[in-house]
Amino acid sequence: GGNMKIGIISDTHDNIDRIKQAISIFNEEGVSLVIHAGDYISPFSLIPFEDLKAEFIGIYGNNDGDKVLLNTCSMGRIHPQPHKFSYSGKKIVVMHEHFLVEDLAASGNFDLIVYGHTHKERVEKKNGALIINPGEAGHWLYGKATIGTVDLVTMEGEIIVLD
Repeated sequence: GGNMKIGIISDTHDNIDRIKQAISIFNEEGVSLVIHAGDYISPFSLIPFEDLKAEFIGIYGNNDGDKVLLNTCSMGRIHPQPHKFSYSGKKIVVMHEHFLVEDLAASGNFDLIVYGHTHKERVEKKNGALIINPGEAGHWLYGKATIGTVDLVTMEGEIIVLD
């Protein structure tokens, strides 16, 4: 289709209301893929993702204890990190923590670098890579719940505040 938008979400931390809200926005925006950059916490928090119309890819965060159950509930769509893959001709890497972000950007090997963990949103271009941290969807730390979208044609990233 004409829409080459993908959704980015992280650090949902079991906040079911926020997760449902994020999913309805992703469905409205017509994104074709949603990337989750970790910290779901409990497998039950994956249930609302069944309503997601897009494809789903995730990684494990540092608070995700029951990886076996999370993996079962996600039907194998959650990967160890960093997770590298290609989508629509773009090379994408997803990780939870920020430690490798600058090095991966400097490598020039990626079009899109996604991370979470810091709960602070960031959209920045570096060495031909778009770096995006969607902030925290669960809004436990800063009282602001945010998600992101990326247009894979223009490589523009956008942060959306959930209210």
